[in-house]
Amino acid sequence: MRVDLLTKEYPPEVYGGAGVHVAELTRVLRPLIDVRVRCFGADRHEQGVTAYRAPVELAGANSALVTLGTDLPMASDCAGADLVHSHTWYANFAGHLAQLLHGAPHVLSAHSLEPLRPWKAEQLGGGYALSSFAERTAYEAAAGIIAVSGGMREDILRSYPAVDPARVHVVHNGIDIEEWSPNRATDVLTSRGIDPEAPTIVFVGRITRQKGLPYFLRAVRDLPEGVQVVLCAGAPDTPEIAHEVETLVAELQRSRQGVHLISDMLPRDQLTQILTHATTFVCPSIYEPLGIVNLEAMACGTPVVGSATGGIPEVVVDGETGYLVPLAQADDGTGTPLEPEIFVADLAAALTRAVSAPERAREMGEASRRRAADHFSWTSIAQRTLEVYRTVLDA
Repeated sequence: MRVDLLTKEYPPEVYGGAGVHVAELTRVLRPLIDVRVRCFGADRHEQGVTAYRAPVELAGANSALVTLGTDLPMASDCAGADLVHSHTWYANFAGHLAQLLHGAPHVLSAHSLEPLRPWKAEQLGGGYALSSFAERTAYEAAAGIIAVSGGMREDILRSYPAVDPARVHVVHNGIDIEEWSPNRATDVLTSRGIDPEAPTIVFVGRITRQKGLPYFLRAVRDLPEGVQVVLCAGAPDTPEIAHEVETLVAELQRSRQGVHLISDMLPRDQLTQILTHATTFVCPSIYEPLGIVNLEAMACGTPVVGSATGGIPEVVVDGETGYLVPLAQADDGTGTPLEPEIFVADLAAALTRAVSAPERAREMGEASRRRAADHFSWTSIAQRTLEVYRTVLDA
């Protein structure tokens, strides 16, 4: 069986969970089937990987239009594949075109949904209509859809009611439990002025509306004195949210000690060190299909305080591997908290509970690593993905 994986992100150009997913899925599928990776960006030198650059004729055009232009040669090169498997709207249209052009069934993995990220209109302008069109067209015509959580499956069927529920399969994201493991070294922390012994809360994520970072920063105001906060946050979606986050961080740094902002993307060995020494990890997202960052923290032996939304409750067991924070949300596609003050207060309370009982936090951290290993291994996810492929090919 030859499967062409279509993606925007692939190492070394990875900035989000979808890129991590594709890289790991490729690694575990290669011993089992013939996998060809087709990605965006600079030339890759890895065998079986082909990269596609944006068409020079579209230089300066809207970024969504540039994406669709990049999809065209990618779709053309899928000739001979038994099945194409695309990831995110950036590559979904290439998968759809390949299905039409070559007759290869198109399976797509749902890592996020454009209707549930309307704030992207701030970033893409009219391009948001293009990205929405590309995604909707691909979803409604796909031979199979893989949702990374049960919550994501519900979102897909609500957002795209024309999709046949029988075509939507749940296969969770995974974690490499060996690569993501406790790292007791402290040199990275001390070099950045971070106290390895202080009660610490860590956030990791892009500065985007869906990650809910401003709500967490407001919750920090109510944390006990002496609690350290480490923000591994960069790649803001828009100047507006970048300014909002910078203002909130500056305000916190004026009013309390131990607030650290790391804007550059850290290599894994440095990030595992920071995660390992955290008392708890925080995931204040208002939209999160699953959250690989939560699995990364758990694999490092760190419990998670997360919003009870999307796929997070399928990863975090409340009271066992962390705490879930209730979140009442608008159903207009934005996911905006209906009572933001209550959400911020509840988030602060859950975080205070986590950092105020270090022994309990250690026990929850141990349970977190066990859960990551037992339920989210990439080996089992590869087998489940192959089952979806066979189901589609046999249909």
